[in-house]
Amino acid sequence: MPASDTPPATRQLILPLAQRTVLIKNPCHVPVLLLLLTAALPASLVLAANPDFAADRILHRQAFTSNDRGEEGVKFACAEQQLLTVEREMLGYFKQLDIAPKLYQHAYSADRTGLLFQLTTPPGDVSTVDLWARPEMEIRNQLVRLPNKQGMGQASSQDKTTLVLTVSEKEIVLALMQHGRLTEFSGNQCSFQAFRDHVGTRQNIVAWTERLEWGWPDGSRARWNKRFWHNGTPLPGVSISTAVADAFFNQKKYAIGCYTATKLAMIHGVLDYYKRIKNSPAELREIEHRLLAGDNDPLVRTEPRAVWAFEEDFDPGELWQKGKLLTMRYNIPAKNFIPGDWGYFLNTDPATAQKTGYEGANVIYLGRGMFDDYYNDHHHAYLLREKLDEVFQWRNKVFSHRRDLANVQPLSARDIENLEQTPERGGLIMDVRVYFPPFARRKASTPSDHQE
Repeated sequence: MPASDTPPATRQLILPLAQRTVLIKNPCHVPVLLLLLTAALPASLVLAANPDFAADRILHRQAFTSNDRGEEGVKFACAEQQLLTVEREMLGYFKQLDIAPKLYQHAYSADRTGLLFQLTTPPGDVSTVDLWARPEMEIRNQLVRLPNKQGMGQASSQDKTTLVLTVSEKEIVLALMQHGRLTEFSGNQCSFQAFRDHVGTRQNIVAWTERLEWGWPDGSRARWNKRFWHNGTPLPGVSISTAVADAFFNQKKYAIGCYTATKLAMIHGVLDYYKRIKNSPAELREIEHRLLAGDNDPLVRTEPRAVWAFEEDFDPGELWQKGKLLTMRYNIPAKNFIPGDWGYFLNTDPATAQKTGYEGANVIYLGRGMFDDYYNDHHHAYLLREKLDEVFQWRNKVFSHRRDLANVQPLSARDIENLEQTPERGGLIMDVRVYFPPFARRKASTPSDHQE
């Protein structure tokens, strides 16, 4: 697929929740419609003409579901001596973040090769979007400094940075330990530093997504700053970090769809973390190398190829091809988002889902119950119910709250509660999350190596 939001050929997907056909035209729906086909459709309807591929897709879902084995929260898996060091450093970090001991528990596995941290919330409590509102969590925002246009690409100094109020490390750590999903640090990622980097990249993704105001192409071709880009690909001689950063420093020169916007935010948050915050040239080079692997295009195959498996012309041989930067997990509860997650809200209306760019909404969770607003149509952020209402109102021809406010049909509290479910339960929230996984630099890598 091209990095710009040029619509692909129209395809049909059968959505059992609506018992009707939805036409998909634009990659703005991309990360997770695979899930709906794999999870919600009867096996007899999933690519019945290719039963081997249908079976392989079920295996893929099983392989990328990690919360069905009795473990939830944050897990470290390595030798006992290494785990003892991790335990000591994690407890120190929790104290630094003012996470009260009563809020979490941790335990070793029977063979002392695993260490699991999780919240002391009830096992059935899987929501993270309301953690910020729970008094016992004592979650507050955190101030961070981001480079401004004058300081782009340079070391931080107060006159070249902007203060941004964003999600706290504390909230990210608490969300990671909540029931409903598992994040594992194993092998060369089994370290406190890998965990700290994971929290840091998530926070940085959110911080850069707080104040965006890109243009919306509304069905036309995407617009890029021609000084750095050619139709969504960095110009020869322009580094990935420089090209991607320009989209944040010169937002008025870009008009992009939500799929591309989401990828840019994820990529920039990661690159900027390793370049500016951690100041690790070796890790930055490896990440840039991965983003260019195979095609020299950082905005192509950023996420796992499996997210395109619903396409009629999808190559079954690519089902297991990993994303160059991001990974995915299935079976995530509807209201479980960790700040820095990429999720998808599906437009289940068959008529407006045919309109380019309105097949659904790619979203990044910002913490504090809020989701992105790439185009500043809603004061830079939406609460969960506001974002769900926005997607639902598309069926009423409300494509801009500023312009189409008269078309809004208010929903009852019960209606909104129903939308806070997965599509197979009548809601809009797909059960896949895409994210930058725990990262540790490999000793050696090749262009075919992709981080899982």
